[in-house]
Amino acid sequence: MTDAAVTESTGALTAESFARTTEAILASVSGVIDGKPEAVRSALVCLLAEGHLLIEDVPGVGKTMLARALAASVDATVRRIQFTPDLLPGDVTGVSVFNPVEREFEFKPGAIFANIVIADEINRSSPKTQSALLEAMEEGQVTVDGRTHPLPAPFLVVATQNPLEMEGTYALPEAQRDRFMMRISMGYPDQRSEALMLRQRDTRNPLDQLSPVLSAARVTDLIAWARAVHVAPTIEDYAVALAHATRTHADLRLGASPRATLQLVRAAKVWAALDGRGFVIPDDITALLAPVFAHRLIPSRSAGGARARGAADAVTTIIERIAGSVRVPIAARQ
Repeated sequence: MTDAAVTESTGALTAESFARTTEAILASVSGVIDGKPEAVRSALVCLLAEGHLLIEDVPGVGKTMLARALAASVDATVRRIQFTPDLLPGDVTGVSVFNPVEREFEFKPGAIFANIVIADEINRSSPKTQSALLEAMEEGQVTVDGRTHPLPAPFLVVATQNPLEMEGTYALPEAQRDRFMMRISMGYPDQRSEALMLRQRDTRNPLDQLSPVLSAARVTDLIAWARAVHVAPTIEDYAVALAHATRTHADLRLGASPRATLQLVRAAKVWAALDGRGFVIPDDITALLAPVFAHRLIPSRSAGGARARGAADAVTTIIERIAGSVRVPIAARQ
């Protein structure tokens, strides 16, 4: 499929205009999150691939600011939910309240009803409250008292958690971690970026200076264009082979799910479109392999243990070995 064919199926957008528009979004967010281009790009990929993002890092490195900057750049609604032990599922999804005047129950939407939802410190709430997000993240809707309520589009959950302070937390079960398209870490800024942050934020909030690059409704056009990016059968087979290799690897107790394979390809489509292409190449797949797969894999005890401090490093090393062992296809534009 050529760029022209993709354009014809999704309206006026072209590969070039898609790239220009998304470059403007990336530049807008990067003006607030300086020195973290990979994290900014990953957040935009999740938004346009209709996935969700899990950010694991220490406090104060800009996790919440990243989500707010992205929302401001695309004129999207944003809500922040502070996950605490006493947070109830109804606080997230909403509740039905009896109206004595109308003599009927009315639905009062919860904090999940926004384009971008920040689930701050998600592992500090009970599993019951965490599970309230499952239907919303997977199907873009919530069901309360037997009635289904659609969520606004586009819809992105950006969840954060501190990987070091585990006292009083509830680890996300594998089923819920699998709902997140990507997991990233922000990391500390370099010295230049941190000094620039001090100067920029001394007297003002950088979010106040952001102007939307485009409307949230226009984001749906970008999503539709990215969805139509071509993936050759050989590239699909490559993604499946990588996923299969995680399921049979001796150092892994749990490999990548079929959902992980699907989300890897979806993310690769957006990654290709950001580079101005209407087709996916093998490099798009390998660039996203660790962010999409790592949080879904559990190493064996001999390789680092499921919850050991070195588990994340062990999984990263295993993914690198898998990427080096699976034959890379010679992709041709079709």
